[in-house]
Amino acid sequence: MGLKELVNAFGVSGYEDEVRGLIRSEALEYGYEIFEDKVGNLFVHKKGRKRAMLGAHIDEVGLMIIGIEKDGRLRFRPVGGIDPRVLLAKQVRIGKDKIPGVIGAIPVHLIEDKDKVLEAKSLYIDIGARDKADAERYVKPGDYVFFDSPYQEKDGVVFGKAFDDRVGCLLLLNLIKRDPPPGVIFLFSIQEEVGLRGAKVVAEHFEPDLFISVEATGAGDLPVREGEPGWPKVGSGPAITIADRSLIVPQDVVDLLVASAERAEVPYQFKRPLIGGTDAGIVGIAKAGIKAGVVAVPVRYIHSPIGMVKLSDVDNTEALLFSLLIKTMEG
Repeated sequence: MGLKELVNAFGVSGYEDEVRGLIRSEALEYGYEIFEDKVGNLFVHKKGRKRAMLGAHIDEVGLMIIGIEKDGRLRFRPVGGIDPRVLLAKQVRIGKDKIPGVIGAIPVHLIEDKDKVLEAKSLYIDIGARDKADAERYVKPGDYVFFDSPYQEKDGVVFGKAFDDRVGCLLLLNLIKRDPPPGVIFLFSIQEEVGLRGAKVVAEHFEPDLFISVEATGAGDLPVREGEPGWPKVGSGPAITIADRSLIVPQDVVDLLVASAERAEVPYQFKRPLIGGTDAGIVGIAKAGIKAGVVAVPVRYIHSPIGMVKLSDVDNTEALLFSLLIKTMEG
């Protein structure tokens, strides 16, 4: 299974079954113990003397239906952090039957203030229903809405939805296939996009010596606002976190990640400090405290209906992580 299958799967926070099923089926082929907890986190591991955990979340940002208008239009709200500016005229799929629809708004020639950014509450989803009764045949309040943005690839560049964090899921699966030393625990967590919820119970099951969140992060190279740094850059390797809004990474963990990249002879860069947050922020303060860090693949247009990734960054991130596991588990 490759990135295409993971990206095209639907898994908005709270509705992750399809993605979890793909990952479970793939991991079963490699002789690991697999454990799913009560909230839906998936753990793949082999027992060993030391314990290191790599984590990626299986959920993606999306939308949820909150009501149906008399004329059949569907009202929605975001699930996770989405800029409403990127939503208009995007194709979507709704619910378990994956009903097609398009996000609409008041026609531009009828808008009085054309410079005003439309909020999510001003948008709606059109499924072509004649009226409310017709729409209710297909959808209901509480249905999840997924972006319908099929995966595409050209010359080592890929486009699609949900790179945050299916790219992390792919990396963990690739490392599972490489059979790292015993003691590595691979975590596929739920509901990261709505408050790091799955991570809050991780330490109740396993208490690793080291936790690394394997993530996607917003690229800063395009577009760039004047006066702001244009990094991390797509194509310049994995981005190592020094500090974000959920975690200040211990210096020895930063040094370990840098040394792992250098040992693997791959380029690396740093994430812009004090932006965003990951599961590492929750796991790092669990129990009596767990050493935690973050490595991420840069993604342009993250948390939108379609993003862009360079496969060289994915490959180099995998090399860094495998180097880290060999050093940590055998050193």
